[in-house]
Amino acid sequence: MKRFIAFIAAVAPIAAGALIIGILIMGIARPFEAEGLGKDDQGVVSDAVVNSPTPEPVAASPLPPSGFAPQTRLGYTAGDQWEPAIATDKLGNVYMLYPQYGGVPGCRQCASPTMVLQISRDGGATWGAPQPIGGSRDGQWDAQMEVDPVDGTTVYAAWLQAQRSAIAVAKSTDSGNTWSAVVPPNARDETDKPILAVRGQDVYVAFDVRNEQRISASHDGGLTFTTATVANKKTTWALAGGGAVAPNGDVFFGWAGYAYGWAESAVNLFVTRSTDGGQTWTILPIARSSAAPACPPDYGCGWAFLGAQMAMAADDGGAVYALWNAGQARKGPQRIYFSRSDDSGDTWSAPADVSTAAGGVEHAFPAIVAGAANDVHIAWMDSRAGDWWNTHFRASTDGGQTWTGEVDLSTYVPGYQYIQPDGFRFPFGDYFEMSIDAGGLTHAVWGEGHNYDSPGSIWYSRGNAP
Repeated sequence: MKRFIAFIAAVAPIAAGALIIGILIMGIARPFEAEGLGKDDQGVVSDAVVNSPTPEPVAASPLPPSGFAPQTRLGYTAGDQWEPAIATDKLGNVYMLYPQYGGVPGCRQCASPTMVLQISRDGGATWGAPQPIGGSRDGQWDAQMEVDPVDGTTVYAAWLQAQRSAIAVAKSTDSGNTWSAVVPPNARDETDKPILAVRGQDVYVAFDVRNEQRISASHDGGLTFTTATVANKKTTWALAGGGAVAPNGDVFFGWAGYAYGWAESAVNLFVTRSTDGGQTWTILPIARSSAAPACPPDYGCGWAFLGAQMAMAADDGGAVYALWNAGQARKGPQRIYFSRSDDSGDTWSAPADVSTAAGGVEHAFPAIVAGAANDVHIAWMDSRAGDWWNTHFRASTDGGQTWTGEVDLSTYVPGYQYIQPDGFRFPFGDYFEMSIDAGGLTHAVWGEGHNYDSPGSIWYSRGNAP
């Protein structure tokens, strides 16, 4: 059934913590069904979750003299917490945004999922209580969050809503205390995986709409957007995995492109680049992966969950970085690869396998962030512990020529069936994120769970490689 959606942008500031409708949505929506709904559909709101007490502020694990702090749970402690985004500003604020499934404690009218914001005002040492950032009658998915690297304080957030046919973009200029909605790029069809990239007044959102890759650009701080379609004859369907705007204004997005056959096809990993503010885009082939590994039956996830994806970052010196997972054998285990460009994407260094895990170990979910010139931090998840996954981190101060030793960010926490001393049972989300604060500290946030549906929760750590 086709859906005709009307969009109205709210222009007044929105108080964080209140149930708000940043983008009012009217029109025809899919009927609500109470059974057979998973992470990809509007879920059931549980009375038990709604009636649960709102958690108190959280004190994170103390920061050690070197390395990373033990992981700390963030988000609500009822329902499921999935696919978190994280950003830091120069004032010491750390922002974490995620979709809350199963309902929101204390909010009868909140949908499942609802976007929830949690903020630390002291560099991640303590965290305020989680609160909804924006309301929607039919759910919100795929959290994104960025701080403008030019002023170091303006915060942007983005997510899907309107049954995933609209991308809402929100903005805060007062450290997340209030938010204003900005005009969303309008796909007018089911879309997926919005990726947000920001620098100064330039705001970009990349997303797919069925068989098209689209990128919306704003040059007035997100007040207005224009959208371009990227023509790629080698791809019928693609998912964006990361984006970055270089200091010179060039903008990059990394994609995993599937040909006909989807799950059975190889994956073309490519970068789209614009040097004219998003008016035109060039396709830069980076790598190719064999067909995605199958999801084990007890995981309950979809065909591309463990498939190839590409994350991207740009440092203050203008270097652009790509990190991706890819496999050589059809449906076989994948590795993590890194590459760098010093000429705005014209040429790239040879792909480097950056994991020390033995051959045959499954790798997935790359995450990358860059700060000062040549300072680049990477992370991923792998299953070197057999049936258990862990989140691994490395850093480089020479642009990826050499790396620190690996640090396992995922530490044991008693009381959770899906967390054991060897690791966690299932990567709870299609991606996770990191951010570097003004003092050079790395903040990482990721999901751990039992399987694709539930239970699952969000975990946070801060530190650096020793």
